[in-house]
Parts: sequence; C-alpha cells; structure tokens
Amino acid sequence: TADLLPRHLPTFNMSLCDCLAVCVAKCVSLYVPVYVWEKTGALMDVNASTWSGDIGTYTCRVTSVGGNDSRSAHLRVRQLPHAPENPLAALSAAERRTVNLTWAPAFDGNSPLIRYVLEVSENNAPWTVLLANIEPEAVGVTVGGLIPARSYQFRLCAVNDVGRGQFSKETDRLSLPEEPPSAPPQTVIASGRTNQSIMIQWQPPPESHQNGPLQGYIIRYCLSGLPVDCQMKNLTNPDQTTLLLEDLIIWTNYEIEVAAYNGAGRGVYSHKVTEWTLQGVPTVPPGNVHAEAVNSTTVRCSWSAPSPQFINGINQGYKLLAWEPGRVDAVTVVAARPNFQDSVHVGYVSGLKKYTEYFLSVLCFTTPGDGPRSPPQRLRTHEDIPGAVGHLSFTDILDTSLKVSWKEPQEKNGLLTGYRISWEEFNRTNTRVTHYLPNLTQDYRVTGLTALTTYTIQVAGMTTKGQGQLSSSTISSGVPPEMPGPPTNIAISNIGPRSVTLQFKPGYDGKTSISRWQVEAQVGIIGDNEDWLLVHQLVNEPDARLMEVIELNPYTFYRFRMRQVNIVGTSLASQPSRKIQTLQAPPDISPANVTLRTASETSLWLRWVPLPEWEYNGNPELVGYRVQYSRAGTKGGVLSHLILDRLEREFTIEDLEEWTQYEVKVQAVNGIGSGPWSLAVHGRTRESVPSCGPTNVSAFATTSSSILVRWGDVPQPDRNGLILGYKVVYKEKDSDRAPKSWAVEGNTSHSIQLSALGKYVLYEIQVLSFTRIGDGRASTPSILERTLDDVPGPPVGILFPEVRTTSVRLIWQPPAQPNGIILAYQITYRRNSSSSNAATVDVLSPSARQYTASGLKPELVYVFRLTAQTRKGWGEAAEALVVTTEKRARPQPTSRPTVPQEEVQPRRVLLSWEPGSDGLSPVRYYTVQYRELPDSNWTVHSASVNHEASSYIVDRLKPFTSYQFRVKATNDIGDSEYSTDSEAVTTLQDAPDKAPMILSVTPHTTTSVLVRWQPPSEDQINGVLLGFRVRFRELQYDQLRSFTVRTINTPSLNWADITAPYSVRNLSESSLTQYELDDLSKHKRYEIRLSVYNAVGEGPSSAPHEVFVGEAVPTAPPQNVVIQSSTATQLDVTWDHPPLDAQNGDIQGYKIYFWEFQLQNETERVRTLFLPELGVKLKNLTSYTSYMISVAAFNAAGDGPRCPPTRGRTQQAAPSAISFIHFSELTTTSVNLSWGEPRKANGIIEGYRLVYEPCTPVDGVSKIVTVDVKGSAPLWMKIKDLADGVTYNFRIRAKTLTYGPEVEANITTGPGEGSPGPPGEPFISRHGAALTLHWTSGDPGRAPITRYVIEARPSDEGLWDILIKDIPKEVTSYTLNLDMLREGVTYNFRVIGVNDYGFGSPSAPSPSISAQKMSPFYEEWWFLVVIALVGLIFILLLVFILIIRGQSKKYTKKTDSGNHSNCNALPLSHGEMVRLDEGRFPTLELNNRRLSVKNSFCRKNGIYTRSPPRPSPGSLHYSDEDVSTKYNDLIPAESSSLTEKPSEISDSQGSDSEYEVDQGRQKTHSFVNHYISDPTYYNSWRRQQKGVTRPPAYGYAQPDPLAEPHEPSPQPPHGSAQSTLFRPKGSRTPTPSLLSPEPPGQHGTLYRPPSSLGCPTQPPTAGFSSFV
Repeated sequence: TADLLPRHLPTFNMSLCDCLAVCVAKCVSLYVPVYVWEKTGALMDVNASTWSGDIGTYTCRVTSVGGNDSRSAHLRVRQLPHAPENPLAALSAAERRTVNLTWAPAFDGNSPLIRYVLEVSENNAPWTVLLANIEPEAVGVTVGGLIPARSYQFRLCAVNDVGRGQFSKETDRLSLPEEPPSAPPQTVIASGRTNQSIMIQWQPPPESHQNGPLQGYIIRYCLSGLPVDCQMKNLTNPDQTTLLLEDLIIWTNYEIEVAAYNGAGRGVYSHKVTEWTLQGVPTVPPGNVHAEAVNSTTVRCSWSAPSPQFINGINQGYKLLAWEPGRVDAVTVVAARPNFQDSVHVGYVSGLKKYTEYFLSVLCFTTPGDGPRSPPQRLRTHEDIPGAVGHLSFTDILDTSLKVSWKEPQEKNGLLTGYRISWEEFNRTNTRVTHYLPNLTQDYRVTGLTALTTYTIQVAGMTTKGQGQLSSSTISSGVPPEMPGPPTNIAISNIGPRSVTLQFKPGYDGKTSISRWQVEAQVGIIGDNEDWLLVHQLVNEPDARLMEVIELNPYTFYRFRMRQVNIVGTSLASQPSRKIQTLQAPPDISPANVTLRTASETSLWLRWVPLPEWEYNGNPELVGYRVQYSRAGTKGGVLSHLILDRLEREFTIEDLEEWTQYEVKVQAVNGIGSGPWSLAVHGRTRESVPSCGPTNVSAFATTSSSILVRWGDVPQPDRNGLILGYKVVYKEKDSDRAPKSWAVEGNTSHSIQLSALGKYVLYEIQVLSFTRIGDGRASTPSILERTLDDVPGPPVGILFPEVRTTSVRLIWQPPAQPNGIILAYQITYRRNSSSSNAATVDVLSPSARQYTASGLKPELVYVFRLTAQTRKGWGEAAEALVVTTEKRARPQPTSRPTVPQEEVQPRRVLLSWEPGSDGLSPVRYYTVQYRELPDSNWTVHSASVNHEASSYIVDRLKPFTSYQFRVKATNDIGDSEYSTDSEAVTTLQDAPDKAPMILSVTPHTTTSVLVRWQPPSEDQINGVLLGFRVRFRELQYDQLRSFTVRTINTPSLNWADITAPYSVRNLSESSLTQYELDDLSKHKRYEIRLSVYNAVGEGPSSAPHEVFVGEAVPTAPPQNVVIQSSTATQLDVTWDHPPLDAQNGDIQGYKIYFWEFQLQNETERVRTLFLPELGVKLKNLTSYTSYMISVAAFNAAGDGPRCPPTRGRTQQAAPSAISFIHFSELTTTSVNLSWGEPRKANGIIEGYRLVYEPCTPVDGVSKIVTVDVKGSAPLWMKIKDLADGVTYNFRIRAKTLTYGPEVEANITTGPGEGSPGPPGEPFISRHGAALTLHWTSGDPGRAPITRYVIEARPSDEGLWDILIKDIPKEVTSYTLNLDMLREGVTYNFRVIGVNDYGFGSPSAPSPSISAQKMSPFYEEWWFLVVIALVGLIFILLLVFILIIRGQSKKYTKKTDSGNHSNCNALPLSHGEMVRLDEGRFPTLELNNRRLSVKNSFCRKNGIYTRSPPRPSPGSLHYSDEDVSTKYNDLIPAESSSLTEKPSEISDSQGSDSEYEVDQGRQKTHSFVNHYISDPTYYNSWRRQQKGVTRPPAYGYAQPDPLAEPHEPSPQPPHGSAQSTLFRPKGSRTPTPSLLSPEPPGQHGTLYRPPSSLGCPTQPPTAGFSSFV
C-alpha cells in the first residue's frame, strides 16, 4: 500500500517501489522486458497526475523471454482534510464577554490532523485568525476577551501534513450585550477662550473600550479648590468632541472632567483638567482718589486699589489721566506700576500747562484693557512767571523820546500783575532806567533820551511769581527803524544727513536789533523757478553769525538763502548759497499699508505702499525692499528676499508649504543700511491636494474576491489641507484598464474591505487622501496582493475543427477566470437525447487543449461538457453541441439587429436579433460591431457573445450620439456574413462628463468678482448645453484648522457638512464665457465652483477657486485731465479723482504715463505718485515737444484703467548746437560755407547768426563780421571778402526765442598744399557778342588737374567771384557770351586750376575789357541827324502857322536854355549802374584797387554824373567789443562789428558777403570820430548852405524781385540815403562807394542773367561791413 500526495508524486513508477523491484529482478535475460499497468483489470496510462479518483488496486505485469510475472498494490491518496461540520457559537452563561464554540470532527484526508485554526469576523470586518493551535482532538473551545456590543462570526478549518483544508461554514452572527464605556475620553484639553468661557476638546475613548455605540458625553465642571457643587453638560451628539463652556466667572480657575456614555450607561470620567477663564477688565475704579498741584507743571495724585475680586485679572497697573475742560480728546496719560505692599498708591502727572485747570482721574487696567475711570478731580496748576510779550514795536521816534508798544504774552502762566520796562544805552548797563506798569498798559512813551544814541529797550510781563521772559530790541533815538537788509556771504559747513551749519554775515539791521533769522531753501530740485520753503528760524539771537539748520532730509539737494527780521519787518532774501547735498542715512520709516493675501497653494501675495522719494535717504538707484517671512509660531526657518526696485509695491513669495500660516515683514533698504521693519502680517497659503500618500499601507486577501487594505495617516507637512477622506486605487497587475477606486469618507477610518474582485488575481493597490481641492498623490510603492483561489470558471473557445460521422475532435482555451491553478480538465459527452447516466467521462491533464471522442454514431447530436479543476474543486462547465456529420457549412447571417427605443440608455443599448441557419454546425459565438455616425469606422465591441444569446447589451457608448450595429455568427466552419446594418440609434442625453475650466476669478468691485471660464468640449457635454451654474460660499479658514471629520455613526458626513452651504446662480445663456458675481460680502474669502448642465442634469463641478472680496482695482480712470505748459522742460498735469462709485476702495496713488507724440513704444515713461495727489509736475522733458499723457489710479488691489491720452507741448527753448559746419570751393579770397540744422530745434528756428573774424589781425585790424540769416533761407552762404593766406574763425548758432550754443570752425584761405599752381595769364579775343579767354596750364600740383574755374570782377569794384566752373581739364580756352556780363561794364578775368587737393593759385588778371555790344541802327549818328531834320521841319511849319494866325496878337515866349550836367537831369537806375550781373555775382563787392572818383562816378559810358556825396553817417554801422552784447539780443542784426587796435585805429578792411538784406529794417549806426579828423572828408561832409541842393547818393542794394530791371527810382528824401565805404588796396583812407538813391524797401531790381555758378536757390548775401 502506498500513500500518494497529490501534486507531489506525479507518476506510478515513482510510487510503487516494491512492484518495480520484483519486476526488475525477473528481467535477467538479455532482452528488455515489457510491462503494463492495470487497474481493476483495465489497462491504464501511468503518466498522469495523481488525484483523489486514483484510489484503488494497481497491478504491474511483466512479460519477457525469461518469463512472466505480476505484482499488485493498493493505492491510497493523502489529501487536504475536509471542513469541520456543524459549528455552533453561544454566549457563555458563566463569564462576561465570552462565547462557547462547538463543532463536529471532519474527514482527515487520509492523514492525521495536526490542529484546528479558528477565525473570527467582528462587525462584518474581514476574517482574522483568533486561535491558530486548537488541539486536533477538540470539538469545542471557549473564546474570551471579546468586546461588548459587537457582533461576531466564527469559522474554523483543519490542518494535516498535506496542508490546511477548507473552512467550515460561518456560525450565526452573535452579538454581545452593551456595557458602559470602560475608558474615559482621551486627550482632554481646555483653553480659555474669553473671560467668561472655556473651550474644551477631547477625543473619544478607544473603540475597544467604547463597549457599544456612543450616545453622547457628560461634561462635569466646578470651581477649582472650592467645596461647591459641580455643574453638568450633556452632549447627545457622539460626534461632537468640543464644547464651549460659557457664562463662567471672569478670571476663575475651573476643574473639568469628561465621560462618554452609551446605551448601557455612563463610563468613567477623564482626569481633571484645570483652566482659567481669561482676564477681564476691572469693573470698579480705584477709590479714595485725591489730587493736588505740586508746582506749575506737575500734579500729585493718591488712590487706593480696587478690591481684587473686581479687578478680574492680573493688575497690570494704573493710569493717571489729566485733561483740560472741554478738551477731552487731548488727554495726558501717565502709567503707574501697582504697589502691592502699600494700601495707598501715589503717582505724578508732569508736563502740564502752567496755571491751567485740569480734570484728573485714575483707572486700573489689566492685559485685556482699561477699567472704569474714577470720578474726575478738578484742580489748577500753580502760577509761574509769564512768557515773553508779543510783537514789541517802536513808533513816534523823536530825538529824545519814542513810543514802545507790545501785546500780552501768549503764555501768561498766571494772573498778570503788570509789566516791567527798562532802557539803557547800548552796552552801558549803568544807564539803565526801569519802570513798572499796570497790567492793562500795553504801550509806554520813553522820554529823556539822548539824540542819535542807540538804546536797548526791554519789556517783560509780571505775575506774583516774578518777572517773566524779557523781550528786547535796540533802537537809535531820533532815527526811525527801517526794513533790514539781507544777510550776505553765506557759507555751508558740517554737512550731515539731517543738518548743516550756515555761516553768514549779517546785513543792514535797519537801525534796530535783529529779532529773528530765517532760513529758506530749495529742496530737491534746484532752479531759478523753483519754490523756496522756510526750513529754519533762530529767534532772539541778534549777534548770531552761524546757525545749525536741522531736520533736513538725507541725500537731498539744498540751496539756502536767509532773511533777517526786526521790528519793522522781514528783509529781502540773500543771494542763494551754493548747491549742496546732505549725506545718506538709512530709511526712517517702513513701507506702509502692508497686506498679505493668498496667491496659490505655495505662494502668498505681499503688497505695500513704497516709500515716498523724500524718505529714500540715499541714492534712489540703491533703494529697495527686504521681505522676511517664516512659519507662524516658529522661531527658526526665517527666509528673506531682497527687491532692488524702489518703485515695486508687491511681491509674490514662492515655494512655500501648502496650507501653512506664515508671518511676513517688510523693510526698506538703501546703500547705507536698512530701515525699521513693518508690523508683521499673517497669511495662510491656499489649501492644496496632499503631496504624499498615507504611510504603512498593507493589504491582506481575505477571500477569493476581497482584500483588506489598511493604512496610516498622511504626514502632517504633506497634508496641505484638511483631509476629508481616502481613496483606495487598485487594478489588475499589468492590465491596461483604468484603475478603480474605493472612497472612504472621513479622516479617522484607516481600513477598507475591497470586494467584488477577481478571484486569484494579483492586484496593484495604492491609497491616496483627498482634500476639498482634490486627490493627492498615491502611496508608493504599489502594494501587490493576490486574492485567494476558488473554483474556476468555464473553459472558453470550444470548437470542433474535425467532425466525422463516428468521431469528433474538439479544442478549447483555459477559463477566462481560472481563479487559481488549473489542476485538471474533465470532459463529459453524451447524446443530446440520452440521460446523464449514459455519459462518458474522461479526466485530462491541465495542459490538454484538445480531445478526440470516438465511437460515436453518425448523424446524431452530442452534448459535450467541459470543466476545469483547481485546488478548490471543479468549476462551472461549458457545454457545446455537435452533429456527427460531414455536411457542415458556415452559418447564415442573423436578422437585422433591432434596438427597442425603451432599451436605449445614454451609454448603453439592448441589441436583439434572430439567429440564422447554423449550417449543421452549431453556432459557437457571435461578434457584435458598432460604428459612430456619420463617419466612424466599424469597431468590434465583443467577439465572444454567447451562442445561445439573441440579444446583447452594448455598453461603453457615448451619450447623445448616433450609432449603427451589425452582428455575425461563428461556428466550427467559420464566420457568417455580417448582418444588415441596424437603423441609426441615438443614445439619450446624459449629464455632462466634465466641468468648465475656470480661467480666472478676479475682483471687479468691492462686492463682486469677475469669473472667466472655458466651456468643456462639445463631446463632453453629452447633450445640448443649456447653461452654467455658479456655486459660491464664504470660507472660514480659522474654523477648519483642527476639525476632525468622522464617519463612525454618520457615514454621510463630508465637507459640505462642516462648511457653509453653497449659494447657486443659474446662468441660462449657453454662450457665456464670463460672469460678474455680485452681492458678496466685503473682506471675505470665497470659494467658487462652476458646472454646466443640460436637459438631463448637471455635470461635475470645477476645481474650487478662491478669491478675496473687498479689494478691486478702480473701474474708471481719473477725470478732467488738464495739461499746462510751464517751462521748456516741464508740463504741469492736473486731474480729478475717478467717480466715487468706481474707486473700489481708497485710492493709494496715481500713475502718470507720458510719451512723445507718435513715439509711444520708444519713449513711454511712467511717473508713480504714492499719495492721492491731484497733480504732478513732469520735469526734464524735451523742449518744444508734443507729449501724450495718460493717468491711471491705483489702490491696494492694483491699477485701474488709463484715461484717454491728452496732448500737451512744452515751451520753446534755446536750440542745440548746429549739427555741422562744412567748407567748400575755398579760394584765396572766398569760401562756400554750409551748415546743418540743430539736432534739437527746441522750437521754431527763426534764423542763424554767423560771426567770422580773422584769427590774427589783418593789416593791424581785427574785423568781426556778423551776419543774420533767416530761418527760411538756405543753409549756405558765399563768403568773398576774405584775405589771402589768413586763418578765419567761423561761429554759427541757431535761434528760436533765444540763441543756442555756438559751433566753431577755422579755415585758412589760399591754395592748399598740393593744389595746382597758377595758370598762365589769360588773354581775351572778341568775336561779335562773345569773348574767348585763352590760357596755358600751370603746375598741376601733387595730383592731376580735374577742372578749371574762371573768376571775374568788375574792374572798378575789386572782389573776385566764380563766373564759370567745371571747365574740363583738357580745355585751355573758353568762350563767354556777353549776355552773361553786364553791358557797358569793364571786367577782369583770371583762371584757377582745381585738383583733388583743392583750388590752386589764380592766374594773373587779364587785361580789362568792356562788355559793350554793337549799337543798333537807331543809335547811329546819321539816323539821329535824319530824325532831327524831320523834327525841325515840323517845328518850322508849326511856327509859321502860328505866326500867320497870331499876327494880331503878340506874345513873348521865354525859355530856360540853361542846362547843367547833374545826376538829377539823368537819374540812373540800378540797371544802368556799373555792376556785375547779380545772378552771376550775387554780392555787393568793394573794389580793392584805387579808383578815380571822376572815372567811377562822373563818367560811365559817356554819361556824366555828379561827384558822389560824402558818406552819410546814417548809413554806416560801427561797433566795438561793447556792442558784442547784441549777440544775445532777440533783434537780428544786419551789420558787421569792428575790433580796433589802439595803435592802428584808422586802418580798416572792406567786407562783402552774399546776404539777402532785410529791406524793411531800419538801421542805427554810430559814427567814428577819426573820420572828422581828416580835413578832406571833413570839408566834403560839411552841411551845405541853406538853399543849396544836395546831390543824391547812389549805391547797390538787394533787389526787389517784383521791380523792373530799368525802372527809375524816385529821389529819396534828404538824409535818408545809405552809403557804404570800401578801401582800395594799399589805401589807408576810406573811399566812398556807390550810394543807393532809394529809401529802404524801395531798391531797384538787380539784373541777373543766367550763370554757370547759379544755384537752384538764391543764396543769402552778407551785408556790408563797416570799417575804422
């Protein structure tokens, strides 16, 4: 007999050792023996696993050549013991908390039992082992130590050496009776809440000692240490673990006990805890109060202490209060310490006003506050000497007397008894005279004085206490006092952060003493237009020579000035001192209005009002703020952050712990140090999700479908809020399915039984906690636990791939739910019509996947049943039909699937169909497909629908979506075609799946917030969106810090039960994306959630958003913005506050945004005012620039909107320097000068002033030429009156309202180094109306000649100018048209070569040649003679006729035949004057060679004129260095200035420049005396005798473009003609030039023929210069 253990002995040949030994002994031949196994006469296969069905007698037969033999053995299989039967549990009658358990023994499994194991389930909790070693012979046991009021179930199993058998069935649930709690409540804490209440907190007794459901608590309390009865409080809510004991006695010690009770009675009381109520304020005042004055400023007070029972706390001391009648708001308070030794307390109040009535009272105070005042005592301080009299003045001042006047002292300090007046000669006390006057006298005439003597006069008031403070002044008799003069010589020393020392020299004292010194200062911004402020005064120090000015601002610019005051008045201000800056100092104050708000889960938003500029006390660039923060209530862990922006007013403190209270302070810092800290503010970060999972997570499989999960608490730092419950998240290991979760509400439960799990499945389990914000992190690592095994499910996928008429072969797959380790398969088959007794049964190994059944009959239907076995037994069988035929085919499609409308749900439908023909092969399963309309592809929903089913629930569908379905059948041969598509089916609407995403919640007003959100996507709404729901409620953080959520007896308790309920607003407009939530409470924090709803219901709520209500940015901009232009760099901006209803709180300041017009991005700046002022001065702006200015208000919540930009312009200022000076076409006597506009015009450019002069005197004369150019004129000028080889200094500056800075440049005339030499002397040939110049090339210089230039000049005027330029370098002759020249004028020409180095030396001048053209025929003599003869004939005929007709009448005809040659007889126009063409030669030139007056003026082209008159003084302009101040005059000048050397005072130099003369301008001139010293000129300039006609003066002038070229000019009035002087070369005496016959503004037009030198724009011409 052999004992085999299943799974340990898999084959017989390893088990029947004895049989094998006999068989081997008989095999002695050389051939291998043959052996077979038989069981009860039937052959069998021994290569199979052992199971309980293998019990029996086995025979081994051996056949060989050597003989045959056999042996038999009986096999017994050892297995697990069976479960004990009939377990019974009953309460023990002898002992409490004890149960007697009995049972019947079980089959031992062919192996002796070792022990029993007893498990218990308490209150439906998971099974746990109670007793693990019960004796195997026992049939009962007594279980003690159970807990009252709990229910118990028991089960047990037997254990042998194979293992532990199955558990018995559970006993009936048995409940133990309740008992009173056996333990007191835990952790009883009491704390004084107010002076009449104590808060008590406790924890329930341990659950094992509650002995039944708690029904409440009893609180017992009484006065500590006193034999008084106790008072009781009964709490009937077992979940309430706090109680506020009220109506207690102030500042009293109480003893408190707490006990729990249940249905069986009250339990034991806790240990006594003692606690005081808080202190209160005293309820009675001190007694026996007596007050008396000690002196003129001090009062003594005595009192007795109030009774201790009325102090209601610890006596912190007393307060003595004194106040004047009628001024109860101005109370002087003095604190006095308590004196516990003496019964009488004494205190003093000092610093009172002299001789003043006061009320005095005493009160006692404790820490909470002050007690009542004692009845006031009225008293008066003692009398004292008075203060100084007021307004001492002198009137009626005579030689021997004067009148003195004064006013009463402001501080009488008693009853005035009179006045004392004395006077004495200055510094002679022996001359003092004193008089005493009555108290009503306020003036006195002092007599008996000495004339013209300085006296010191003193006046003082008198009381009974004596003479008061003297008021004195000095006065000279007979000399009335005068207004003093200002101090002088102000010097500054000892500059500190807040003080400086001023030294000064007193000014004129006004013949009396100085009574007061005043110091005024410009603070911050120094300038002539800035205000002066009074910063210091020094009184009654007439001899002071220095003073310390205190209370200044550190690191601030100051400029001081002084005034001195005497009895007459205040002097004028002194000259300002130099500009100084005080030293730096740390900031004096801390930032104001510090507030702290929650920003997020890990950040706080800190705000403050920055320091005003005058409080920086240092370099503004180094001013910043330091933020210090730490956890509230802790000493360590202090962190800080430095903000280096002086204008910053907020900071977000990041990286904080969630749901944590912080303490924050702010201080200002600068380059010197730190200022004081602000008061600490507190704030809590927002609640968040836990950042860590619970600790100590464990899992234990209790059944095949349940697991017990336990966990600990979340660590305190990682909770990040109030833990509302836990979630157990689990899923099958290595599964792709989404994890499932099981929620446990409440934060006291730390275990849960997961049920409905898969059997024998390995699960990954994690636990997480959640707050109201959401789920926290899950615990890590995941816990792996497998459920227990169980009987398996049916095998799946049964098919018959081979079917014959007498045999079939079927295949299958293991069960989808193996529920353990598969040990075997059992197959049973029979004819479908026969009974189960005729079935054939076969057991297969666990690895088998196919089976062939033979011996069947053809054309019959057979039923096959297949089942699997695990350690727990045989599982559910799977059945399949098969027909033994070879005529099988694929199945036919099912009918068109239908979906009844009543079976349509939002996410599932019931699909029905009728099966088609199975093709003589039964259908094995159906496949269901679906597709989402309109465009989705077909998707398999299930490919294993039961073959017997004709309907199927299609789930996991989308709500409110259209679908189509189709079905196909599958048999052993294959798949059918898909059925016809079903009709379109639309699932019903369902509640939305997702909440809107809140984008922001911002304060809008002080009682409203603006909520912005993004709706969920359309496929997540699950229907037609009807609107939104806004849920909001007020948060009370302080009430939730230590709240415990319990679910022992109230499992439905959740967050909503411990906070205010939500208020709901329905928004029925589905297109909304924002909403203003109004009517909220100020200064409250709100939680806001948002959800969407459709016709079915409401979706989930969004994550909560918190917002603080009560602070909102201004919703309207400032009003009435006005801009005034103050200076060229300053704009004054004023505005009004925003409307009151749009301010949303106190306006903290304004931001002024300003930028240059149309340059906002490049030039925008901002000025911040941290005071609610209504104006600002914007300084340091650009002159004459348009600015756009916008103003915005801000409050503690932030910036409001800007107002529309307003435009303003700064005033004009002096322009900047011109951008450049450029010289070109430099010759020996001329240069082209050009310049650029100023880089900053700073206004409208009215013109330019050009000044040039030689750097060294020329011929002993330094000539300064000043030319003013209009702003509209071209920015270039031809300067031609230069000397060869001289360096000139040119200075140009632009002018707006005034002149800007000058720009200088030097240039030296003459050929430059490397320029060409002079060409050969030109000679001229004449051909009709043209002249041809010929020359030869000269030295080319250092570079080849690039071109030639021809210069010309009138032979009698002396200034060369370019006539032709850009003549090609190869040309050595050039033909001129006479039209380019002025007819009748004689010219000289010269040639200049030009290369890359510049203009070269000019050639020698050509011979003079006249520009006279050929005369026309009508100018020939013969033509004139003919005309004269014809005229004579006509005259004779006329005379003859008249004689004949007038014979009767005689008449006399007188004619004046006297004709003389003068200029008036034939006035010359400018067109007839000898001059160059102005178009070619645009300036008036002076001849540098000596001319004959007769040739130049009396005969030109045969026309005789009068000799020129002497120069008119009115036409000359002379100036010296004293006239240079006119440079800054706003009236443009058109003259030249002259600098003379004393040694060569008569030398002069002519000057001409191209300049457009202002013809309407009147000129004023000075005349130089040395002209008169020349007898020649003196005689020619003498005033003509009366009656003698003075010849007119002629000259060149700038033409009027509207005048005709040959229009004669009218005779100017006498004395109005202008003249110009020039000096021919080599001459020392000025020579008069041509003079203009026209008055100013009426000049003739200058003829301008075309010229190769002409420019598109006529250049300005320089005016004539005057010489000495």
